Amino acid sequence: MRLTSLLMTATVAVGVLASPVVGQQPDSQIAPRSVELVKIGEQQLAAGNFKAAEDALETALAADPRNRTAFVDAARVAQKQGLPGKAIRFTNKALQLEPNDLDAITVQGQAMVELGAVPRAKENLAKLQKLCPKGCTQLATLNAAITRGPAVASAKVPDSPKTN
Repeated sequence: MRLTSLLMTATVAVGVLASPVVGQQPDSQIAPRSVELVKIGEQQLAAGNFKAAEDALETALAADPRNRTAFVDAARVAQKQGLPGKAIRFTNKALQLEPNDLDAITVQGQAMVELGAVPRAKENLAKLQKLCPKGCTQLATLNAAITRGPAVASAKVPDSPKTN
């Protein structure tokens, strides 16, 4: 009886060790179709074809929902479309996969600035300062966005009072 219990325990332990780990897959293990679609999405984004970029990146995420780069690039597309809230949602998903993703932290901070959440963007800046003590392009990019502040177009203008 003890031998049976020991064998069952060993079997369970091996199963636990062999089970997949939740989170970002190593880049070499991301579905190749997803990687291809990210490249297409990046090309479309660079060409200013935001709808085509969005479609390619969403398809990349359907092909492999652990593709962190697809989430970050989708956030960039959302920013270009003037949708900072959507950009933040995409970066949140990337950061669930890898909390220290420099690009996700940067894009999220930029989107926060556009929403007027500068104190929260500064928290992202502080995180980047810890992750890049000698400096990095992401740190400079977010610092510039905070210094520049929200775009005028995203600033809320109160409605004028209606007269009857």
